Amino acid sequence: MPPKARAAGKAKGPTKRALAEAFPAGEVLTDTGKKSWKLGAPIGQGGFGMLYLANEDNAKPVMADAPYVIKVEPSDNGPLFSELKFYMRAAKPDLIQNWVKTNKLKYLGVPKYWGSGLHEKGGKRYRFMVMDRFGLDLQKIFEERGKVFPRKLVIQLGLRLIDVLEYIHEHEYVHADIKASNLLLAQKNPNQVYLVDYGLAYRYCPEGKPKEYKEDPKRCHDGTIEFTSIDAHKGVSPSRRGDLEILGYCMLQWLCGRLPWEDNLQDPIYVRDSKIKCRENIKEFISKCFSSDNTPGEMLKFMEEVKSLGYTDKPNYQKFRAILQEGLKSIGATDDDKLDFSVVSGSRKFSKQKTTKRKKVEEKGESSNEPDTGPVKKKAATKKNEVNGMEKNAPKKQLVEKATQTSPAPAAIKRRTRGRPKKNA
Repeated sequence: MPPKARAAGKAKGPTKRALAEAFPAGEVLTDTGKKSWKLGAPIGQGGFGMLYLANEDNAKPVMADAPYVIKVEPSDNGPLFSELKFYMRAAKPDLIQNWVKTNKLKYLGVPKYWGSGLHEKGGKRYRFMVMDRFGLDLQKIFEERGKVFPRKLVIQLGLRLIDVLEYIHEHEYVHADIKASNLLLAQKNPNQVYLVDYGLAYRYCPEGKPKEYKEDPKRCHDGTIEFTSIDAHKGVSPSRRGDLEILGYCMLQWLCGRLPWEDNLQDPIYVRDSKIKCRENIKEFISKCFSSDNTPGEMLKFMEEVKSLGYTDKPNYQKFRAILQEGLKSIGATDDDKLDFSVVSGSRKFSKQKTTKRKKVEEKGESSNEPDTGPVKKKAATKKNEVNGMEKNAPKKQLVEKATQTSPAPAAIKRRTRGRPKKNA
C-alpha cells in the first residue's frame, strides 16, 4: 500500500494513458522532414511506448548492428512530447557539433536528435522520435562492480557531465534527473558517456529570462528521491545549481557506495531534512561518507561551491572543472579519456545493505499544466531485465548484453521519477 498523499493537496491518481502497440519489423515511418525510417526488432517496452532498432529506409532489413533507435508512443501520451521539445530546441546535430568545435571538445555527451513525426496505423496515431543508439547504462555497471567506482573514474565522469550541463544550461534547459541509470556508454566507444532521458528537462530561462524562486508544496520532491536537489524537495522549479547539486550527490554515491539518507528513502521529509543538515556542515557530511584516511578533498570543495550558488546564479563551470582536475592531480592521475570501471577495494565506509525502495509516481502528461499530486508508488531502486528503464521483450538473440552491443536508447519511457515539473513551451 502506498504512503498517504501529502497534506498539501488532495490526492490525485496518475493520468491513465494508452499502452503502445507493437509494430512489425519493416514498418516504415516518415518524419516531418520527409525522411523515411525503417523499424527493426523491438528492444524495449515501457508502460506507454516501445523502443525499436531502426535504420534509414532501404531495401535491406534492419540488422542487429543498427545505428539508431526509434521511440514510439500513442500520440495522446505526454512523456515523449515533453522530451521532444528539448531535443528539437537543443539537440540538433549541427548545434552540438558547433559547440564541440567552438569549445574544443573531443565530444559532447548529449544525444543527437535525428527526426520525429506522427505515424498512423489501424486508425490510431503514434508519435515517434529517432535517436542515436547507445550501450550499457552506468547503474548496471555500478551494481556489477559492487556499488563503488574508482576515484579517477568518478572525477572523469564529473568532468564530462560538467561539459554536458554547461551546454544544456546555455540552451535554456536544466536536466533535473541526473543519475547512473540515465548515463549510457556510446555503442561503439565505451570511453564516451552520454546523459539521456530529458523527460524532466525544464526550460528554466525562456527567452533569456530566468524563473524566479518560488516554493510550491504541490510539487515537492520531484525527481529521483536520493539525488534530487533541496530546491526540488521544497517544490521549487529546477535550476542550474540544482543540476550541480544532483551531480555532487551522484559522484559521492559512486565513490562511497551509499548516501547518508539512503536508509529511509520512503520518507521524503527525512531525506530533505538530511540534505539540508548536510549542506549546513559539508565537512561533516563528507566525513559520514568516507573514512578519515580516504576523504576526497575535491568533493568537499565541489559541494562548497554548489552551496555558494544563488538560485539564478550562472555557475562558474571552469571553476568546477578546476576543482575536479585538482582532485585528479592529488591522486597522481590525468584525464586520459579512458573510463576504467575496474573494481577498487577498501573505498566504501558503509556496509553493503539493501537500499530502501524509492518513492515514485508516474509523471503527468504534457496535456495538463497541473502538477501530479497523486499517491506515491513503491518501486525497487533498481529493476532487473531492463533496457534503459524498459522491459526487454524481444527474443534473447535480439537483445545483446555487451557494452559494445546493448541497445538502450535515450529517454526512458517508463519514468523513474516522482512527478514532473511544469514545462515551458
